[in-house]
Amino acid sequence: MAEKVITTASPIVAGSATGKTVIVDPVVAKIAGIAAREVPGVFALGGGAARVVGAIREAIGGADLGQGVKVEVGETQVAVDVTIVVAYPEPLQVVAADVRAAVARAIEQLVGMEVAEINVTVSDVHIPGEDDTETEVRVS
Repeated sequence: MAEKVITTASPIVAGSATGKTVIVDPVVAKIAGIAAREVPGVFALGGGAARVVGAIREAIGGADLGQGVKVEVGETQVAVDVTIVVAYPEPLQVVAADVRAAVARAIEQLVGMEVAEINVTVSDVHIPGEDDTETEVRVS
């Protein structure tokens, strides 16, 4: 099953007497992705197809730090959907709760918006030593 992760194009705009700040959705998704990756027990972000595309992108010199993250930005709140792969034998519910906390903290501190909800989907469990042909990429 191919996973399609889409971020919206509506920017966050904050106004003041001296100008305005615009933070576009992909930036919020990248912040959420970085925060989620830093959680112990998170092996990767995204479903199978997204991870294959991400591995190819990394092999040619780029990385999508918002991979596996979808954000919806409103006037004052942000909703986030994160898809993760958890390293075995980490407790799935604990890792998911830690991802929620880390992503909420990062968005509130760095973006300055309230987080309405964070939905975490565990798409796979990574078993160390298991042959990962799905995400293996060879560049010749």
